[in-house]
Amino acid sequence: MAGVKPEPTRILVVGGGYVGMYTALRLQSKLRRGEASITVVDPQPHMTYQPFLPEAAAGSVEPRHVVVPLRKVLRRCSVLSGRVVRVEHARRAATVETCDGHTEVLGYDVLVMAPGSVTRTLPIPGLAEQGIAFKTIGEAIYLRNHVLSRLDAAETCLDPEARRTLLTFLVVGGGYAGIEALAELEDMARYASRYYDSISPEDMRWVLVEATGRIMPEVSEKMGVYTVERLMERGIEVFLDTRVKTMQDGHVVLDDGTEFDADTIVWTAGVKANPVLRETDLPLDSKRRVRCEATLQVVDCPEVFSAGDCAAVPDLTKDDPEATTAPSAQHAVRQAKVLADNLLAHLRGGQLRRYKHAYAGSVASLGLYRGVAEIYGIKLKGLPAWFMHRTYHISRMPTFNRKVRILTDWTAALLFRREVVALGQVNDPKAEFARATSS
Repeated sequence: MAGVKPEPTRILVVGGGYVGMYTALRLQSKLRRGEASITVVDPQPHMTYQPFLPEAAAGSVEPRHVVVPLRKVLRRCSVLSGRVVRVEHARRAATVETCDGHTEVLGYDVLVMAPGSVTRTLPIPGLAEQGIAFKTIGEAIYLRNHVLSRLDAAETCLDPEARRTLLTFLVVGGGYAGIEALAELEDMARYASRYYDSISPEDMRWVLVEATGRIMPEVSEKMGVYTVERLMERGIEVFLDTRVKTMQDGHVVLDDGTEFDADTIVWTAGVKANPVLRETDLPLDSKRRVRCEATLQVVDCPEVFSAGDCAAVPDLTKDDPEATTAPSAQHAVRQAKVLADNLLAHLRGGQLRRYKHAYAGSVASLGLYRGVAEIYGIKLKGLPAWFMHRTYHISRMPTFNRKVRILTDWTAALLFRREVVALGQVNDPKAEFARATSS
């Protein structure tokens, strides 16, 4: 009927991580009034900038400063705290389990599927009971408190075997997450040991286990070797081409016959696409990621867009037609920008752009004032690489507010000594109250 105003296009964004938040942020700034409505669904009310998790765990930055509140930055979007458990694109519907436990179905016209990835696990005896993942801010805070609490316990432990177990720390996985977590935590624990009368850095045992023949495959083999050498100089044991057979009750057995007890086991052995993708009627590849075109539209589903860790996006920089972009923050942030612009073009009948980005390189922190970097073929080591790591990631941290807060944390860290107190109560905050009420 003439004169009837069309309903706004309903855009549903599944996931509030890199892709989800950046896409929604760009869309809300570019959509015309009344052109579309945006709903973002994520179990957490914030986006976590994961490259800063190691520094948060080590106490170099305040944990609250590496997360971005979704409702605060997505003011023109509707943010729903819940978990999408099913998507039926054939009828344009997504089923959501909200935080209060009820289920509702959301309809949509355009879907952005960006639930990201989850920790990839293996059927290793004892992993579920003993392993600590390193993918969320909660896990980073827990791990910091756990490591420091092991030093507290070891200080008063009279049993030499038990003390050795308390001071043994194992990291499984030699990718960026594992290397940075290991380096930052070892650096923190080494610093903290000066405040203990009976603990020295030599009393602690730090072990890295990697199933392949090298660490950090994103950088050149030479830089990987350099990193291993720097870790070993600090007394860290590195096992390459080695797998964990069992870790039951903290007793670790490696496939080369090595055995030891560890009270801290950090699991960083890769990620996999979010399992919710299996509960959709979208096309998936062999790794159960959403199959995408270079325009970031899902194959045979022009109303669905996807990017990031959960998407198999063609890598146009390679000659191999089967090559897909790596699951990294570098790609996710850039893909989100193209995705938002292509979604707008889709709504307005414009030309969609193909995503093409040559991998610029990688940066990694190896603890305070130490790092490795390989940017556009230029290799940096030590302090320059560490500075490059911080410069790059602060430039990618969303919102001016968070950039300033992190810079303030870093400035304070230069002027004052580290805070190395364990706040173990946060892991079981009702324990003291329960004891009080039972006495």
